[in-house]
Amino acid sequence: MTQDTSAMQTDQLQPSDKASGNDVRQRFFIEDSPVRGDVVRLSRSYASTIAQKPYPEAIKRLLGEMLTAASLLIGTVKIDGRLSIQLQSSDSDSLLNWAMAECDQNGIIRALASWKADNDEQIAAWEDMTQANEAFAELGAIGQGVLFINIQPDNGEPYQGIVERSHDNLADCLAHYQKQSAQIPTLINLASDGLQAGGVLVQMLPRTAAENIEVERNQDAGIDDDLWTRLSILTSTVKSEELTTLAASEIIYRLYNEENVVAPDPVSLEFGCTCSREKCEMAIAQIGETEALGIIEEQNGTFEMDCGFCGEVYTFDKDDVTAIFAQ
Repeated sequence: MTQDTSAMQTDQLQPSDKASGNDVRQRFFIEDSPVRGDVVRLSRSYASTIAQKPYPEAIKRLLGEMLTAASLLIGTVKIDGRLSIQLQSSDSDSLLNWAMAECDQNGIIRALASWKADNDEQIAAWEDMTQANEAFAELGAIGQGVLFINIQPDNGEPYQGIVERSHDNLADCLAHYQKQSAQIPTLINLASDGLQAGGVLVQMLPRTAAENIEVERNQDAGIDDDLWTRLSILTSTVKSEELTTLAASEIIYRLYNEENVVAPDPVSLEFGCTCSREKCEMAIAQIGETEALGIIEEQNGTFEMDCGFCGEVYTFDKDDVTAIFAQ
């Protein structure tokens, strides 16, 4: 496999990341094999995301895993646009209504969740949960709840894939989806401790026609048939605390230092939001002038729209609304 000559070899991977601190996605390849992978580490970007709302601990950790997963998966698709993961409960009694996390091609991430905490019993239930899998379990039993992967190109038709609720954790559900839908063997490990998050994704891509011909001609063509088994075992040894504390480069070295790893420069990840006053104006236009003016009257002369992702508040008065519909 030919890679950029500026890429690093395994022995050059050191426990420090070039991009912004620990907020990176680090791509890697196993040389002369159809294996590719990514390691994601989130720190400040994750902290900024969960600081927007008073999330219960279990939801904080679930959002950390979802942000990590979205940041990993967008590296597997070649688009200019956004990829999001959405969880939707199918049980009206569930304490988790929905959750979503998004990453775009520039490494901008954001996330949001809705949960029930309307009475002391619900609040106490959330206080008893401390792990991401406990929040994930609020989708219902295996087979219940809905998981979506949404791909939104900047130019092109959006795509939505339905992820089977095949396991009791997000990582295994997503790996199962990749294997079933894309026919690509995939390993995914995710972790979040409420302060930092991280994960690793490894895929065995189909051999090219040229590689298949080479194998047929030469049994010693360098195709390692035991590689995937070996990588599966190695990847399974990573601990949650390693994914949330070690640098991305150090995780790769810790797991695959005996393989011929090639690692291009990492990609920075950061919290950001796409909300704007213009988008709010478009939403008001869809409401209609009469209803919008009615809301302003009910709210003592102003119409406020707040963004759940970043907390930005956009305020409109009667003159603002009139101007929208005068255009």
